[in-house]
Amino acid sequence: MHTEDVEVLVVGCGPVGALTANLLGTRGVRTLVVESSTAPHGQPRAFSCDDEALRIYQQAGLRDEVVADMHIPSVAEYVNAKGEVFARIALDEIDFGLGARPLYFFDQPRLEATLRAGLDRFAHVTLRTGVTMAAMSQGASNVTAVLRDRETGAETRVRARYVLGCDGARSTTRRAVGTPLSGSSYAEQWLAVSGTVPPDAVRVARTRFVCDWRRPAFVSPGAHGTYRLEFMLHDGEDPATMDVAALVAPYVDPDRFTVTRSSGYTFHQLVAARWRAGRVFLLGDAAHQMPPFLGQGLCSGLRDAANLVWKLALVLAGDADEGLLDSYEAERRPHTEEMAATSVRMGHVFLVRNRFAAAARDLVLTAVQRVPRVRRFISHFEFKPLPAHREGLMAGGRGEGVLGTMFPQPTIAGRPLDDLLGPGFAVLGPDVTAGTVKSWAGPPATFHRVSPAPTRSDEVAELVDESLAAWFARHRVGMVVLRPDRFVYATSVSDVSVPLITCSHRPSEASRHGHPAQG
Repeated sequence: MHTEDVEVLVVGCGPVGALTANLLGTRGVRTLVVESSTAPHGQPRAFSCDDEALRIYQQAGLRDEVVADMHIPSVAEYVNAKGEVFARIALDEIDFGLGARPLYFFDQPRLEATLRAGLDRFAHVTLRTGVTMAAMSQGASNVTAVLRDRETGAETRVRARYVLGCDGARSTTRRAVGTPLSGSSYAEQWLAVSGTVPPDAVRVARTRFVCDWRRPAFVSPGAHGTYRLEFMLHDGEDPATMDVAALVAPYVDPDRFTVTRSSGYTFHQLVAARWRAGRVFLLGDAAHQMPPFLGQGLCSGLRDAANLVWKLALVLAGDADEGLLDSYEAERRPHTEEMAATSVRMGHVFLVRNRFAAAARDLVLTAVQRVPRVRRFISHFEFKPLPAHREGLMAGGRGEGVLGTMFPQPTIAGRPLDDLLGPGFAVLGPDVTAGTVKSWAGPPATFHRVSPAPTRSDEVAELVDESLAAWFARHRVGMVVLRPDRFVYATSVSDVSVPLITCSHRPSEASRHGHPAQG
C-alpha cells in the first residue's frame, strides 16, 4: 500500500477541525484533513460564539467572512413563567477588551462552508471527504493511519508527524488511543428547533432564557432570518411526536415559521482522561463536552485549536522541544473545566422545576440586583471565566499578575492590534527600545513601542493608543512578550530563549517514548 507523508493529519472537518486546518495552513504546515461525510453538515446544531472565538477566526484570516454571516444580539433576558424579566445581560454594554462583541449567533452550515472555503487558500492543505480512519498506530517519530473511502472501501495509508482528533463526541481518534471519558450525563431530554421566519412574524425579538418551571426554554433570533428554540421535555414525551407549532407559537408565528431542524438531545459534562497520547491530540468535543447554558461548547474547541496549532508549528520547525506540547492540556483543561462548572451553575438557575423554588429564585435574583455591584456582575456577564492560564508555557511556568492572561486588542489606526503584530511572538510596551531588539534571544518576533501620543523616536515601530498605554500603567509593567495566541508569556525579554521549552509540566512518558495505539 502506498504511504503518503504529511506533517499533520486532522481527523474531522466540522467547525473545530476546519478552523484547526485553517490555522495550520496560515503557519505553513503540510496538512491532510479527512471527514467521513461527503458534504458540510446541513443541520444548524452549534449556534453561538464569543469575542474570544472571533479573535481566533481573525488569527485564521477569516474574521470578516465569518462575521458577515452572524447575528449580534444586544441583550439576553431571563424571564419567569409570566414572561417578566428578572435578570438581564446587557450585551451591548459589555467590552472585555478583546476587539469584538461578547456574543454572536451563526448558522452552522454557512459557517462550515466559509471555513472550508478558507482551506482553498493553502496549496499545502488538502481536504478529503467521505473518508474514515480505519486504524492507527504510533512509532517513535510518526503516526501511521489507514484511511478508508466510505463509498469504494479502498484503503490508503498516511504517515503523519502528529494526528489531531477533531471528530466530535463519538471520536474515532479517542477510541483509537483508548482514552476514556469521565463526568456526568444529564437525564433531561430537550428538543432543539431551528427554522426561518420573516421579521414581521417574530413575536419575541430578543434572546431569552425562559425560566418557566413548567417547561424551561431558550429562544432567540439568529443569523439570516433564522430563529432558534430549545425546550425541555417532560418524562415520557417523544421529540419525534411533539407539537412543534404549539411550542413555538409564543415566540414566532407558527404558520410562517419554516422548520429546518427539530431534534431531541441530552447534554453532558464529560472530559477525556488525557488529551494527548504520544503524537495524538484530542480537540473540541473529542476532548470535552459541556452543558449548553453558556454557549461555550464550540468556543472551547476553537480555543483548543488556537492553543495547540502554533506550538505544533514551532516544534515542526525545530524551534521548540516536543515537551512544549504538554502545555496544551496543562493550559486548556483547567479553563475548560471551569467553564463547564459555570455552565452547570447557570443550569441550576435556569432549570428550576418546582413552582415554589422558581418563585423564590425570582424574588432573590430581583432583590440582590438592587445592589449596584451585584447588578453589574450579572448584567455585564462578569461570571464568565476569564481567558487566563494558571500554569503552562509562560515565564516561571505559572500565571501570576499579567502572566498567563489574554492581552487586550484595541483598534489602532483603524486596524485590530493582532493584525498589526503579525502571526508570531510580539514584544511591546513603553519600555521597548532598539536595545530590546538586540537582546532578544527568542523565536522570530515583532517589536513595538507603546505610547499614548506620537513621539519622534524611530528606534522601533510605534503603537499610539491611549488605552494600551493605560493598560501598561495600570499593571505597572514596561513591556510584555506575547505568544502567537496573544497570552502574556513574560514581562522581560531576558525570560525568553530558543529552543522554547519553559513549561511547568514535564513531558509525559507517552510524549517522550510514543504511545502505541490500534484502531
